[in-house]
Amino acid sequence: MAMTPRLEQLPPTAGHWLEIDLSTQRLWCWDGQQRGADYAISSGSAGIGQRDGSGQTPLGWHYVRAAIGAGQPLGAVFRGRRPTGEVFDATLAAEYPQRDWILTRILWLCGLEPGVNRGGNVDSQRRYIYLHGTPPDQPMGTPASHGCVRLRDVALLEVFDFAPPGTPVWLHD
Repeated sequence: MAMTPRLEQLPPTAGHWLEIDLSTQRLWCWDGQQRGADYAISSGSAGIGQRDGSGQTPLGWHYVRAAIGAGQPLGAVFRGRRPTGEVFDATLAAEYPQRDWILTRILWLCGLEPGVNRGGNVDSQRRYIYLHGTPPDQPMGTPASHGCVRLRDVALLEVFDFAPPGTPVWLHD
């Protein structure tokens, strides 16, 4: 879907799109003007921001650039956007306590607003901003990630099926 949104642009009136409200830590799946499923998320513990290296979650209009992990099991572990062959469990968590777990699926975001979330040191795609799964002991509804948007694995599977590549995504506060 070709879009050139501006900050003041209204959400799409047709088709699937995602809304992520960082102030309420919620994600909604929209079909045009009809709001559907809603899920708790966890965004960046460092807050909201656009800059590379900040650990913050960016704002603005994005789209799903890539959907990664179809066919992988629930809890599949990813590193560098590739499945490692591991499936998350308590033993693996104890073995790697400092790992930032990226589980189950990845929806890789690309910014649509030059100078806001696209290009230079604010580029969401180059910052590797994803929607991804997280271990069951990680909090939802409160910022705790390194800038990505975390979801429970089962919720992520539903969002993954709903939002193929090209789906608009609006992150706001």
